[in-house]
Amino acid sequence: MSDADLSRMSYLLPAVTLTWLVTTSAFAEPRVLTSIKPLQLIAAAVQEGLGTPDVLLPSGASPHHYSLRPSDLRRVNDADLVYWIGPDLESFLPAVLDGRKGKSVAVQDTQGLYLRHFGEGHRHDDEPLEDQSEGHDEKEHATQLQIGNHDQLHRLGTLDAHLWLRPENARLIAERMATDLTLADPGNATRYQANLDAFEQRLKNLDIKLKAQLTPLAGKPFFVFHQAFDYFEEAYGLQHAGVFAISAEVQPGARHVAEMRDRLKAAGPSCVFSEPPIRPRLAQTLSEGLPVHFAELDALGFGLKPSFNSYEQLLTNLSDGLAGCLKRL
Repeated sequence: MSDADLSRMSYLLPAVTLTWLVTTSAFAEPRVLTSIKPLQLIAAAVQEGLGTPDVLLPSGASPHHYSLRPSDLRRVNDADLVYWIGPDLESFLPAVLDGRKGKSVAVQDTQGLYLRHFGEGHRHDDEPLEDQSEGHDEKEHATQLQIGNHDQLHRLGTLDAHLWLRPENARLIAERMATDLTLADPGNATRYQANLDAFEQRLKNLDIKLKAQLTPLAGKPFFVFHQAFDYFEEAYGLQHAGVFAISAEVQPGARHVAEMRDRLKAAGPSCVFSEPPIRPRLAQTLSEGLPVHFAELDALGFGLKPSFNSYEQLLTNLSDGLAGCLKRL
């Protein structure tokens, strides 16, 4: 190769490199970041084959209280699309998202979403909150007694933000994600729609399976340590008998423990569900001498890896956990 050829190549290489970078950038998948694992699992179904969504909170971290690290802030700012539930769950996020240049979506504002409020039945997003409370108070206080130091974020009238546990809500969230991704990446619009269609069909099939598994168990008594499962319970005809709402930092006093045991005695054979990764320390004290079975329910998908069907696995695990214990009663 002559010196002249080498000289021409030296001029061409920067131009070729720039063209490659521009082309690669144009076809790069949108960077999706979700606040919590369940939203990541839904996004993974929509992005199947086109990218893997990232998640902000590590496994086991509470979405109610979390301190962002500098690396977390960089991920928030670098993402093309950020999905979070809303200020009723991730109260630490609004100030951070205000400074973002990319799109941020509070999924609790999704049109048509089915929303519940603690102690006040449910409402749709286009219905005024005050119209839903009449006639519910006595029943709610009778069936959902709170014992212990209840989380102030779950006080009466506030939004129950665990909305991803209702399959129809998950479908609407996936639909919103597919629309956003199509706008950000129009070249893959057909694939996003196909992924959404497949997700919707899997949800229909799963819904049939879960109803068959859980409907026969309606009326079986069970208690929870965290009022996180009302959307799922309502969808499948279940109703917890009470909530042992205990602060993670402060253990209940002797009077509260006695009240819990009284409720368990009155219920007879029953199940008490905690959430991973830690079972409350007083579990043994509560159950000693009583026909009580302890088990776990996982609302956040602890340990699940994002894949095209991992959201369905989250619901399947919930159903199997409930059925596995309630069938023993």
